[in-house]
Amino acid sequence: MSAKKKIYIALSVLLGVFLCASCVDEEEFKNNNQGNFEALWKIMDEHYCFFREKNIDWNAIHDKYAKQVNGNMNRDQLFEVLANMIGELRDGHVNLYTSFDMGRNWSWHEDFPSNFSDSLFNQYMGNDYKIAAGLKYKTLDDNIGYVYYGSFSSAIGDGNLDEVMMELAPTRALILDLRNNTGGNLTYAEKLAARFVNEETLVGYMQHKTGRGHDDFSALEEQRIKPSKGVRWQKKVIVLTNRSVYSAANEFVKYMKSLPQVTIVGDNTGGGAGLPFSSELPNGWGVRFSACPMYDVNKQSTESGIAPHHAVSLSQEDLLKGRDTIIEFARSIVP
Repeated sequence: MSAKKKIYIALSVLLGVFLCASCVDEEEFKNNNQGNFEALWKIMDEHYCFFREKNIDWNAIHDKYAKQVNGNMNRDQLFEVLANMIGELRDGHVNLYTSFDMGRNWSWHEDFPSNFSDSLFNQYMGNDYKIAAGLKYKTLDDNIGYVYYGSFSSAIGDGNLDEVMMELAPTRALILDLRNNTGGNLTYAEKLAARFVNEETLVGYMQHKTGRGHDDFSALEEQRIKPSKGVRWQKKVIVLTNRSVYSAANEFVKYMKSLPQVTIVGDNTGGGAGLPFSSELPNGWGVRFSACPMYDVNKQSTESGIAPHHAVSLSQEDLLKGRDTIIEFARSIVP
């Protein structure tokens, strides 16, 4: 058997910008506990993109967890050690996939108030809202349009967006609620953002990993949104966010925050600004990790989230009164 093997690192369809694959040479590790540990550590060492930003000493983490691995461990014990190791990265795009469990770190939203209530949402929506693919929408009683988009994994087409924009065109402003949207297909984020620009607009930057070193990246590449050929929104937009806004939804908020007619209201987003790639351990367990960092228009990373223009939390007092504090604040700032 060759001393080298090919590990194919495929761009995750969760962000879905492109569907491509790259091939890199990796040292071959034995399919035993130590071999799988070393394989995981090395994959992350050479391809993960946020070591410097998060001030992580990956060599120290290797030493910490290597001493916990031995040949007598069963699969669950090995999984626990490997999952704990990658959990040190505090990255929702870093996962270990097996047939029996998934290693993850979801502290980006689990450690914070949800700032969203299903019961309040149902109360505000009532029974007379409309549904266009992944969008739920209606006109509130003060003539403000309201659209809820719960996941960028839910497809939206140009026809859906035309219908929503035309239906809400007579309203005074648009509230676009992204709370609890943990991401999905970045194509839909770009498609929706294109309804709010009238000319090609710079909305951020990204980089690609160019080598195995922690600092081996390409130059910054521009991210631009071109205006849609369909119906475009020309009035004020208020985007509602909470900590569960992540990945492709985080990117969408980044796009929108760069537009002058848009106001962001709610909590910081959860982040997730690394385009995820995937690989595999000798035992067949899957690994996903952030590989391509993305930045806002000021060339600042959004991996740790995006701050709103107005920080507003859902208050317990309002909750008991059947009021969504964040929605009501958004309504109050519409001229």
